[in-house]
Amino acid sequence: MSDYKLFQCVQCGFEYDEALGWPDEGIAPGTRWEDIPEDWSCPDCGRRSPTS
Repeated sequence: MSDYKLFQCVQCGFEYDEALGWPDEGIAPGTRWEDIPEDWSCPDCGRRSPTS
């Protein structure tokens, strides 16, 4: 079982999976939410704060 988490944007429902990262935005697979740059935001709506 993986200890990676899945985060969902509370505004639009976009999902960020730590195991998959978000390569289109320069976030490598395995990147933890706390390691994402502070200026990164949801690619769908621009919000920063998800819910896990």
